[in-house]
Amino acid sequence: MIKRMCYPLLAILLTASILIAGCSDSGAPAGKTATEPGGSALAPYELSILFYGSNQKDLKLVEEEISKITKQKINATVKLNRIEPAAWEQQRILMLAGNEKVDLLFTGEKEFVTEVTQRQLLPLDDLLKKHGQDIIKAFEPEVLAASKINGKTYAVPSIRDFASYSGMLVRTDLLTKYNLDVSKVKTLDDMDPIFDTIKKNEPNVTVLGKASAGASIAYTPIITTVDTLGDSIGVLSSLDNLKVVNMYETPEYIKLVKTMRRWFNAGYIAKDAATSTQTGRDYIQANVGFAVMSKGKPGINTQTSQRIGVPLTDVRFSQPKTDTVAITNAMFGISANTKDQDRAMMMLNLMYSDKDIVNLLHWGIEGKHYVKNANQTIDFPPGVDASKSGYNLRQGWMFGNQLLSYPWATDDPQIWSQMAEFNKGSKKSAALGFMYNPDPVKTEIAAINNVVKQYAMGLETGTSDPDENLPKFNAALKAAGIDKVIAEKQKQLDEWAKTNKK
Repeated sequence: MIKRMCYPLLAILLTASILIAGCSDSGAPAGKTATEPGGSALAPYELSILFYGSNQKDLKLVEEEISKITKQKINATVKLNRIEPAAWEQQRILMLAGNEKVDLLFTGEKEFVTEVTQRQLLPLDDLLKKHGQDIIKAFEPEVLAASKINGKTYAVPSIRDFASYSGMLVRTDLLTKYNLDVSKVKTLDDMDPIFDTIKKNEPNVTVLGKASAGASIAYTPIITTVDTLGDSIGVLSSLDNLKVVNMYETPEYIKLVKTMRRWFNAGYIAKDAATSTQTGRDYIQANVGFAVMSKGKPGINTQTSQRIGVPLTDVRFSQPKTDTVAITNAMFGISANTKDQDRAMMMLNLMYSDKDIVNLLHWGIEGKHYVKNANQTIDFPPGVDASKSGYNLRQGWMFGNQLLSYPWATDDPQIWSQMAEFNKGSKKSAALGFMYNPDPVKTEIAAINNVVKQYAMGLETGTSDPDENLPKFNAALKAAGIDKVIAEKQKQLDEWAKTNKK
């Protein structure tokens, strides 16, 4: 799944408490009330679905095919309103502020709480009871509840890889070439002899790269093992209790940055890792890299291998875990600008229950954009590839229930049943569903973010000596007010736990 990276995450959850308290189901725009799905009881309606993505030549054709289904089921046609990713934030804000008709709206991360506080998303609980039964059936209750704010549901997460584990993808060809076995690797430190062999025999290879351009090397192991509680300024280092701590003082963080330093000094990490935008995938694709940090999930190795054209092996360092941010970073809500909130919920429900609609959104039109294989996976039709396809959006993680879509040819045919078990069996954070309001300490957070920018990247890429600079980092954090921020976050978490009987 595509996940927009922010390091560290800024204070993204805005002042929600007072404003949301004024929102209620009874205060939502009534729109045109539909009766039951199907039949002539419903007046014709066009549903506008707003999302971001790259240009797709055949988007209109896909839209028409979806409309054939929705016309029959809920007497509605569909308008797929795609916005270029670079223009998403500005255009979305203008459309919502200008009262332009939008029925279903992609949301998540920082924009979600902003849209709720500005009353741009409708509360959905009554609508889910009326028209969203398939949505309710598709979720574990605690996962669906994770998107609630002050006890109300304002958006529905897509069903995808909620869980993740700390992992690393390494080149299969080099493992084979040097007879290296990673099956017994359990910790990051276990990679030392593997890295040493690659460095000695492939001196021109950058042994390890980061997962994304703006991240550190250590970023992925951090976010896949702790609950960052939104911004990493006060975290749960143990998922089993609700004790907020300064991550940068924990034994786990100290050990992690010392590992990064050791790898940097050994030459496994590029000298410019703290400032370069090159990722481990970039190095591997250019045949000058060996490994890249990754957020692990079923199929991560085959999917990444297909994307960059190099066979990769997945190495796992932790058990899968799920927290609030992992669930709420990709959702759909119903816009307050809708003219028919009931019909919007009916459409949202179909995105979690109608396999044909799901596959049209995810893959396009059968026979034109994909064909089925004998094992029920799919591939491009003969003579078509990614560059020639008129619909190759590759954003199945965005729309509804991804587990209803066909697996791609390079994936295991059972990947979605594996994903469902993976999510279900993951370790759930004790704070699952908690959303933090940073407004009472926003001045301190601004100062802390400046300190983090000064120190963290260097420490987490190994370019800075932790023995010298980690004590300075934590002293500067305390001077900026991190203890006050942690106390505020703990207070809010305790209140949330009391309200939710945790």
